[in-house]
Amino acid sequence: MDTAAYQAFTTELTRRADADGRVRGLVALGSMAARDYPPDDFSDHDFFVVAWPGHAETLRQERGWLPRAEDVALVFRETAHGLKVVYRDGHLLEFAVFDLEELSFARVNRYRVVLDKGGVTERMDERARDTTLELQRTAPDDAWLFGQWLTQVLVGMGRHARGEGLSGRARLDEAVRLFCLLLARHVPAPRASLLDGLDPVRRVERVYPETGGELSRAQQGDSPSLARTLLWLAERELSHVPAFPRDGVAAVRARLEALHR
Repeated sequence: MDTAAYQAFTTELTRRADADGRVRGLVALGSMAARDYPPDDFSDHDFFVVAWPGHAETLRQERGWLPRAEDVALVFRETAHGLKVVYRDGHLLEFAVFDLEELSFARVNRYRVVLDKGGVTERMDERARDTTLELQRTAPDDAWLFGQWLTQVLVGMGRHARGEGLSGRARLDEAVRLFCLLLARHVPAPRASLLDGLDPVRRVERVYPETGGELSRAQQGDSPSLARTLLWLAERELSHVPAFPRDGVAAVRARLEALHR
């Protein structure tokens, strides 16, 4: 969906929400919010619909209030409040329907209140503050993150060597996620505001072009190459962190070499 079509869809969605007596508010999320970055040709529509009391479940069950409802190819309930919709042209909607009180279940970072017929902006601002505090309160320490990262590499390569390629790669992909979390925590970058506090892998290539590019290319290769790249990048980018497990990295590197002689 090009930029013009994307904006036209947003406008029509907003118009329909405003005209629907069941809808109290509409909140754009992610790219749709256009906060730190605008939507592009690959952006989905991510949003919250805030319903008046008694109407949230009806809006989850129906789809006639959506733009181009006749062009929907797939709709399914992802969570108690959230749905995904795929149109015949491949455009994706990811949204949740809450009443005002149910917004307490949401975690938010980038958002823009598009429609507010009462209390939506105030509640979203509150949820954003609470989300930030929750992430800070529950964030694991460096020793745990490094330990998890390194053992995921070790277990992943062991399973790969055993012939469990799918399971091994899943462990290495988790190691990539943990590495990106550590990178964001300890390596400052001018465009760090583009990172996603709820998904540490998002936009890493844009914030850390060199490191992100190297890691992305390694993910397109085989599992042993990805494991070696993870160890190498961690030593280059994160060895200054007091909790960096030098002896552990050396042990895992020796193990990988033994597995692939």
